[in-house]
Amino acid sequence: MDHRLASLKLTGLADCRKSWKSISKLKRLFCGNGNKTIEYCQEHWHEDEFFGYQFLNGLNPMMIQRCSTLPENFPVTDDMVKDSLRRNTLEQEMEKGNIFLSDYKMLDGLVGNVVSGRQQYLTAPLVLLYCNPHGMMQPIAIQLRQQPSKDNPIFLPTDSKADWKLAKIFVRNAEFGVHEVDFHLLRTHLLAEVFTVATLLYFPSSHPLHKLLFPHIRYTLQINIMARNQLISMDGIISMYAGVGGESLEKLLKRATASLTYSALCLHDNISERGLETVPHYYYRDDGMKLWDIINKFVAAFLSHYYQHDAHVQKDTELQCWITEIFTNGFLGRDSSGIPSSFQTLKELIKFVTMVIFTASAQHAAVNSGQYDFGGWMPNYPSALRKPPPKEKGQTTEHTILETLPDVSTTVNGMAVLSLLSNDSADHYPLGHFPENLYDEEVPCKLIGDFQEDLRELSDLIEKRNKTLELPYTYLNPKNVDNSVAI
Repeated sequence: MDHRLASLKLTGLADCRKSWKSISKLKRLFCGNGNKTIEYCQEHWHEDEFFGYQFLNGLNPMMIQRCSTLPENFPVTDDMVKDSLRRNTLEQEMEKGNIFLSDYKMLDGLVGNVVSGRQQYLTAPLVLLYCNPHGMMQPIAIQLRQQPSKDNPIFLPTDSKADWKLAKIFVRNAEFGVHEVDFHLLRTHLLAEVFTVATLLYFPSSHPLHKLLFPHIRYTLQINIMARNQLISMDGIISMYAGVGGESLEKLLKRATASLTYSALCLHDNISERGLETVPHYYYRDDGMKLWDIINKFVAAFLSHYYQHDAHVQKDTELQCWITEIFTNGFLGRDSSGIPSSFQTLKELIKFVTMVIFTASAQHAAVNSGQYDFGGWMPNYPSALRKPPPKEKGQTTEHTILETLPDVSTTVNGMAVLSLLSNDSADHYPLGHFPENLYDEEVPCKLIGDFQEDLRELSDLIEKRNKTLELPYTYLNPKNVDNSVAI
């Protein structure tokens, strides 16, 4: 799997079923393999500000949304959050647009996997967050299961340190499940496979869309076959070491597929649906929207060259077969998904092709490249938890936390996978690189040059901004974005 795992096997850690004796003992796993973000995680993983930051700029910037009314099953009172909100009521802060929610209801009712012969536990938490006057996102209430009851308390920052820390660990474990299965596997890898198969089936190599999409489908089938064999198969790493492995993985994938929408895949629509247009320090949104617009500008100019009128789009039978294939087999023919089943206008086509390229390149980079950075430090991203969620406050100790976190074996096997998945592939091509020279016409060649120039300018902008940040956001710098889902 990885040279690190090989060395850990030699020291007996990869097969050790014991709990960690202390969090600090974990540090020996890094022996020079850390980086700035991992070191930051080690220092700050238990702090509220970093916990909140990751909803915007961590591995999964896709869950958080503005909250204008509390869900009925999350009965947070003013009294509970008065210390966090200082003088204002929850209602007042909601009206100002400062209250946010992350709801993991997709995990509700799923049963944890059995790892190393031991039952693991999954929760479906609700997290309430407050964007404070300094523009920092902070958690103010956590309920670990969906149905409120006496044995499902709402945890608060004012609770004991151990209670609050454990509640956040359960959220980070829910984050592992939803991120890896829905936002990473389904929404980038499996969708890219749908786009790849449709492209190879319906566009002959001379078709302009074959040429346009070809760089964005490189290695996708290969990497997905490897993922099926080594990650999600019966004896794959996720099935062996993740709480969401086994039967729950299949159920979660089905739920995620059934609820997938077109607008969720189009960044501008997604950001406005979640009410996040004005949240400060949301670098995923800032860089992602600029990147979306650059791709969109290139796609619009490119396709307008080949399709001068809507009628040309309507009459392209290969194109119509392509979108029908994607609608029927990728989105199960669900009209409720909002995915088009045919194209009537050039405008519709431009948006859809932009989404396809953005998904295979930028979106995959955003949810894939930081896996080792944010997940290498296990307490920040535990793949499985060995104890059920607490039913009352005041019972948790540091010892309980160590008994709940993954054992040594699960930790090191999980780290090895995240490390592997975060590496660049040996011959990776950044966005804007066209390794096969498929164009000899003047117009496409000029458009490619303009596209590359726009990407260079965005790269410079991001690097300039990152110099001012304590924790730089690098995942959507075009230099770091692969053309395709290739790892």
